[in-house]
Amino acid sequence: MRYEAGTYDIAVIGAGHAGIEAALAGARLGLETLCFTVNLDAVGNMPCNPAIGGTGKGHLVREIDALGGEMARAADKACIQYRMLNRGKGPAVWSLRAQADRRRYQEVMKHTLELQENLWVKQGEVTEILTGEDGAVSAVVTDTGATYEVRAAIVATGTYLGGKVFVGEFSQESGPDGSHPAKALSDSLRGLGLRLRRFKTGTPPRVNARTVDFDEMELQHGDTLPVPFSYATKTPPENQAVCWLTWTTEETHRIVRENLDRAPMYSGLIEGVGPRYCPSFETKIVRFPDKPRHQLFVEPMGLQTEELYIQGFSSSLPEEVQIQMLHSVPGLRHAVMTRPAYAI
Repeated sequence: MRYEAGTYDIAVIGAGHAGIEAALAGARLGLETLCFTVNLDAVGNMPCNPAIGGTGKGHLVREIDALGGEMARAADKACIQYRMLNRGKGPAVWSLRAQADRRRYQEVMKHTLELQENLWVKQGEVTEILTGEDGAVSAVVTDTGATYEVRAAIVATGTYLGGKVFVGEFSQESGPDGSHPAKALSDSLRGLGLRLRRFKTGTPPRVNARTVDFDEMELQHGDTLPVPFSYATKTPPENQAVCWLTWTTEETHRIVRENLDRAPMYSGLIEGVGPRYCPSFETKIVRFPDKPRHQLFVEPMGLQTEELYIQGFSSSLPEEVQIQMLHSVPGLRHAVMTRPAYAI
């Protein structure tokens, strides 16, 4: 049973990076805007990589800022280490990257949405988009049966639509970080005649900092004089954390090669042919068989947690294989894994 829940100009479905900017843009233009998320505590969540910017992406964050977006300003409130990449090359390819305090970034973004005039953030899964006789969007419906009349709907669902997580031979329908996937909306979009394609990505394992041998790694400080992301930031941000650099070994590569048949991308479990971001470490081994080692960046997830993120080690191999891989890397030989890597 459905019930009428109100009339608005725009419904934004999803409150990740894209959904946040879309919702704020609509509201700041004076349009009555709704922003839906399956979990209000996951607004602005960074399940894959707790960082802002990087090669290519750093330019994008600056462009969003120039257009009045929020990401750069939130980064300058929540990031704990700033590094300008590619300093050894020309200024055209310099790219700012900042390590974020993941929870602080979420807090900043959630509160920004809550304070924005003309914008209402709601927890709820949108299961259906309705259209009128002219084919134009007329309403969105949530899983609880609430119907919101709208003039437009913006779909910014990321990897949630029909999401499935893979860790070796194990797989389950899931969104990022163990959230439930949005299956019903996929069916609704197909019913409207839209063709859906699978976007694939992967995450690396996380480890407990108390079990890491930092003496075996190369310390990476932030820039002496950090450059902010936003043109509106008056006071340069401060570096509050350090990162570390280590390298994979021949043993790491041997472990991967011996278990390639258990990786979903190579065993046939993952059948999608859509674009893939963050290529897995096993893909690096296949594509660059002659490369003796690969860089891994060990980065904090925030100031109030001992979890570390192993950038460059994205994988979908079984959990026990991931542990073997970790223990073959200098500095991680005794590391305790807190979250296994997965493909989604």
